[in-house]
Amino acid sequence: MPPSTPHRRRGFTGRDPEEKHRVSTPLELFYDLTVVIAFGVASDELAHFVAEGHAWAGIVGFAFACFAVIWAWLNYSWFASAYDTDDWFFRLATMVQMVGVIVLALGLPQMFGSIDHGDTLKNGVMVLGYVIMRVSQLTLWWQVSRHDPERAPAARTYITAIGIAQIGWVILALVGLPVAETFALMSICFAIELVGPYLAERKASTPWHAHHIAERYGLMVIITLGEVLIGTVAALNALVHGEAGWSLDAGLLALAGVGLAFGCWWVYFAIRWADALDRRRGRGFLFGWGHMLVFAPLAAMGSGLHVAAYKLGGETEITDVSVVLSVAIPVAIFTAVIYGLYSLLLSEQDPFHVLLLLGTAVLLVASVVLAGVGVSMVVCLLVVMLAPVVTVVGYETVGHRHMAEAIERIG
Repeated sequence: MPPSTPHRRRGFTGRDPEEKHRVSTPLELFYDLTVVIAFGVASDELAHFVAEGHAWAGIVGFAFACFAVIWAWLNYSWFASAYDTDDWFFRLATMVQMVGVIVLALGLPQMFGSIDHGDTLKNGVMVLGYVIMRVSQLTLWWQVSRHDPERAPAARTYITAIGIAQIGWVILALVGLPVAETFALMSICFAIELVGPYLAERKASTPWHAHHIAERYGLMVIITLGEVLIGTVAALNALVHGEAGWSLDAGLLALAGVGLAFGCWWVYFAIRWADALDRRRGRGFLFGWGHMLVFAPLAAMGSGLHVAAYKLGGETEITDVSVVLSVAIPVAIFTAVIYGLYSLLLSEQDPFHVLLLLGTAVLLVASVVLAGVGVSMVVCLLVVMLAPVVTVVGYETVGHRHMAEAIERIG
């Protein structure tokens, strides 16, 4: 659409899923910045609780925060892929969702603290932000139900599922039950949120664009990797402004953090997600939902490096093993999910992947063992950095050919 075109009101009739040269819009990238802010707050809170020795409270809060943020982002991104009109109405609806993300982020510290104390879950501000986002999304689906008769049944199903789930979130926030009971009841809301899109798409598939979706996810991976770089800077700052100052350890730490982010980037983009998704549109849910376990571990890697900063600055008494685990575990989850998504999307069980996974596991376990026997934490993080390199080398030598053959087999 020419840049000079006025952004007058347009009908939500759906875009062409085969549209040529479809790319992410500046508005979508602007929206993503708010998601990064929420990731940053959640990552900082996780690092704080791990450093204080309250890891489980941090992990539960981080998982809850990531689900809320990523789920709202997923819904917006898939809707925009199918119905982005770029008119004033869609732009304002996007702005409202951005406000909701910011409000949600402001409520994260209070939610983390209430989990740690074990009393009533204080997620009122979070729920307020989430409701703001979802009311905007409801309005957009209402427009689809009016303008796109073919997919109106799907739009109404989206409206019903989103509306019921929001009522549930609000009730749970207002009732103020203990943390354990609240999370148990939240499973109902989680189920409604997840099942709603599945039921809607069975009634009428929305015209999302496979290559556009793959690009959106790839860009979010890049943005989330920024948390790893931020964590590296935090750890490096703690080291160089300590007693040792600039040293060999400082250089190795910079290499470990940047190398880890770069390696994870290379691993993710070694796979031709767009080609696979274009040929397997029916597995879009696997691709979309599975990435919740891609974004969260990437943000958690940055959190782990923040924990390393606390350790280097003498602000925590947790062991080096715990610090290394806070980085190694997210790397392990990220790697396993990437291989799992590949296998599910392409219906491939490549024996070569077993070798790569074993090599990755050996390095991650070695990093923890080395920390346990007294090897410098910075050296152990260097070993963690080498874990993605196993996949990079494997794909640059053999894996790329296996993947091309797998994509060819599915047409």
